[in-house]
Amino acid sequence: MDTKIVVFICLMGAVTASVVAPVPVARLDPYPQYSYGYDVQDALTGDYKGHQEHRNGDVVTGSYSVVDPDGTRRIVDYAADPLNGFNAVVRREPLVARIPAPIVAPAPVPVVPRAPVFAPAPAPILAPRLPSPYFF
Repeated sequence: MDTKIVVFICLMGAVTASVVAPVPVARLDPYPQYSYGYDVQDALTGDYKGHQEHRNGDVVTGSYSVVDPDGTRRIVDYAADPLNGFNAVVRREPLVARIPAPIVAPAPVPVVPRAPVFAPAPAPILAPRLPSPYFF
């Protein structure tokens, strides 16, 4: 009986071992190269930004820009390589020259006189009518 169990377990092990697919070995690129970029210009929300990056082997260069809430564009140029590490240069540029708005006094609001409001006159108090003694 023990032999049958051992043979059964061995057969199940052989069957399940042949079903599992071999794990593919990841191939690494010895000299990776890529280039990408994007640009967002949404006037409705005021979202303006962009990014571009290039890689050639172990050297990566790129830049990105974003519009800050104070009305300037922040541009970051960066480079990374095994010898110098990561280096970034940040600069700011105004989007437009700020021109102060002219100070304009608000137009006077015309005052429209309102009609006086009167309470309605009280209803007269009448005595009840009594039957006339002269009427039959």
